[in-house]
Amino acid sequence: MQWMHESGFVHYGVMALTDDTLKKQLVISSTLDFFLLHHKLVPMIIYNVTVNINHDVHDEWLQWMKAVHIPDVLNTGMFVESKMLRLLGDEDSGGTTYAIQYTLNTMQDYERYQKEFAPSLQKEVADRYKDKFVAFRTLLETV
Repeated sequence: MQWMHESGFVHYGVMALTDDTLKKQLVISSTLDFFLLHHKLVPMIIYNVTVNINHDVHDEWLQWMKAVHIPDVLNTGMFVESKMLRLLGDEDSGGTTYAIQYTLNTMQDYERYQKEFAPSLQKEVADRYKDKFVAFRTLLETV
């Protein structure tokens, strides 16, 4: 038998005849939805910010990013997770380069973030580290 869960996923199985069995079936169904959403089987949007930060402020910037800025971005409620990665083989650039990846569920979340939250968060970084970094942003989709 096949049925559609409110999440939009189609589930296959045998409908239960008892309440206990039905509860177990629903738990399995919900677990499958969670797995699909959180293991990237459903396309997600990645907002990638690549930053090259000068060596003279690197350590303080890195600590501030981890303790303040990234949590502030996540606290907007638009993102489901973040990752911070360091670019290898970038020693001659005059700084250290990082990619900060913020994962969103939908383009609507990205558009809302850009409209309501990004200007003030980006200004805070620009004011704090003026002339000490360069950044560019890209938007990606998981496949």
